[in-house]
Amino acid sequence: MAARRTRRIKVLVLDRTKLGEQDLILTCLTDTGEELRVVAKGARKPGGRLAARTELFSEVDMLVAEGRSLFVVSEASLLCAHEKIRGDLSRVSAASTLCEIARLTCIEGYTDTFLFPILSRALTAVERASDEAHLDVIVAAYVFKVLAHGGWRPELHSCIACGDEDPTFFSPRAGGVLCASCAREVEGAEALSASQRTWLASLISLTFDQIEASAIDAETAFFLLSLAHMWAATHLDACLRAFEFLLSV
Repeated sequence: MAARRTRRIKVLVLDRTKLGEQDLILTCLTDTGEELRVVAKGARKPGGRLAARTELFSEVDMLVAEGRSLFVVSEASLLCAHEKIRGDLSRVSAASTLCEIARLTCIEGYTDTFLFPILSRALTAVERASDEAHLDVIVAAYVFKVLAHGGWRPELHSCIACGDEDPTFFSPRAGGVLCASCAREVEGAEALSASQRTWLASLISLTFDQIEASAIDAETAFFLLSLAHMWAATHLDACLRAFEFLLSV
């Protein structure tokens, strides 16, 4: 009998699905930016060797072996648990939203080395966030950074329809900012102040460390989070349940 093909990978656990009474199917983001689904046998068994190494949001070094339809975890070593997220509803909700967007932007068999490190940094930022406003703006920044990288970068400098350099509205459907005149023709365009537009551009250009260090009020942060939700729902064409829960808490 031929030996089963094995693969050693570094992954971030995005989702867990029950399989039978004791096993889990893990949806992971690999360090090469691929989606990978693996079976973790016994991961739901209390005290099992994989139980503490396959938690959501964890970064894990795995040895996986080829199974009938999915790879099976043979060995797992915990690299980073992002422990400060657990036990805090706001942080768990923010991290779950990050992972929801990650699941929708990584593809099985398609590599993109941008995706793993930015998710890892965003989860660390969620752990360190000083308040709800910074949690909101960290999630918004991750969404706009990842979607801009994927080709959905909003136009934020001039009206996307006519080029007017004094835009005062934002529309995911239109692809960015609009002047007041053009916004009348676009359903659902959101009024946007100059400071909010500056913040939108900063979400893409600033690092998470810089965003964490920036002062922002709760109202502006929530508004940016709402725009990020509309942008992601529109361009990923998906129902974002974790994101919607985050907006409600």
